[in-house]
Amino acid sequence: MFARRLGPDPHANGARTAAASGCPDILEMDCGDFAVIGEDITETARASMFPTASCGNDERVVRVPRKTLVLAKPDIPDKV
Repeated sequence: MFARRLGPDPHANGARTAAASGCPDILEMDCGDFAVIGEDITETARASMFPTASCGNDERVVRVPRKTLVLAKPDIPDKV
Protein backbone atom coordinates (compact mmCIF):
# COMPACT_ATOMS: atom_id res chain seq x y z
CA MET A 1 0.00 0.00 0.00
CA PHE A 2 2.73 2.52 0.93
CA ALA A 3 5.88 2.97 -1.15
CA ARG A 4 7.76 5.54 0.92
CA ARG A 5 7.65 8.39 3.41
CA LEU A 6 8.05 11.92 2.11
CA GLY A 7 10.35 13.92 4.32
CA PRO A 8 12.16 12.72 7.39
CA ASP A 9 10.83 10.28 9.96
CA PRO A 10 9.12 12.49 12.56
CA HIS A 11 10.83 10.43 15.27
CA ALA A 12 14.32 10.48 13.73
CA ASN A 13 17.17 11.02 16.16
CA GLY A 14 14.85 10.51 19.10
CA ALA A 15 12.60 13.46 18.21
CA ARG A 16 9.30 13.59 20.08
CA THR A 17 5.99 14.78 18.69
CA ALA A 18 3.22 16.67 20.44
CA ALA A 19 0.57 14.03 19.76
CA ALA A 20 0.05 11.37 22.38
CA SER A 21 -0.05 8.36 20.07
CA GLY A 22 0.77 9.59 16.59
CA CYS A 23 2.52 12.16 14.50
CA PRO A 24 2.00 14.07 11.25
CA ASP A 25 3.37 12.27 8.22
CA ILE A 26 3.12 12.24 4.41
CA LEU A 27 3.26 8.90 2.62
CA GLU A 28 3.44 8.04 -1.07
CA MET A 29 1.24 5.11 -2.01
CA ASP A 30 2.12 2.30 -4.41
CA CYS A 31 -0.37 3.74 -6.91
CA GLY A 32 1.38 7.15 -6.88
CA ASP A 33 -1.24 8.94 -4.75
CA PHE A 34 -0.41 10.41 -1.35
CA ALA A 35 -1.77 9.77 2.13
CA VAL A 36 -1.52 12.29 4.94
CA ILE A 37 -1.55 11.66 8.68
CA GLY A 38 -2.55 14.71 10.66
CA GLU A 39 -5.06 16.23 13.04
CA ASP A 40 -8.66 15.88 11.85
CA ILE A 41 -10.07 19.43 11.68
CA THR A 42 -13.04 18.65 9.44
CA GLU A 43 -15.82 19.96 11.65
CA THR A 44 -14.18 23.31 12.40
CA ALA A 45 -12.91 23.73 8.83
CA ARG A 46 -16.29 23.28 7.11
CA ALA A 47 -17.46 26.78 8.07
CA SER A 48 -14.32 28.42 6.66
CA MET A 49 -13.96 26.65 3.31
CA PHE A 50 -13.86 28.54 0.04
CA PRO A 51 -17.22 28.56 -1.79
CA THR A 52 -15.89 26.15 -4.43
CA ALA A 53 -14.37 23.72 -1.90
CA SER A 54 -16.24 20.96 -0.17
CA CYS A 55 -15.60 17.89 1.93
CA GLY A 56 -17.61 14.80 1.08
CA ASN A 57 -18.96 12.34 3.62
CA ASP A 58 -16.06 9.99 2.84
CA GLU A 59 -13.42 12.76 3.16
CA ARG A 60 -11.71 14.50 6.08
CA VAL A 61 -9.87 17.82 6.32
CA VAL A 62 -6.50 17.17 7.93
CA ARG A 63 -4.08 19.73 9.39
CA VAL A 64 -0.45 19.09 8.45
CA PRO A 65 2.12 21.22 10.26
CA ARG A 66 4.03 23.56 7.97
CA LYS A 67 7.33 21.98 9.06
CA THR A 68 6.14 18.53 7.94
CA LEU A 69 5.22 19.74 4.45
CA VAL A 70 8.30 21.94 4.00
CA LEU A 71 10.64 19.10 5.00
CA ALA A 72 8.84 16.77 2.56
CA LYS A 73 9.18 19.22 -0.35
CA PRO A 74 12.41 17.70 -1.76
CA ASP A 75 10.67 14.29 -1.95
CA ILE A 76 7.55 15.54 -3.77
CA PRO A 77 7.79 14.77 -7.50
CA ASP A 78 7.76 17.69 -9.94
CA LYS A 79 5.85 15.79 -12.63
CA VAL A 80 2.28 14.53 -12.58
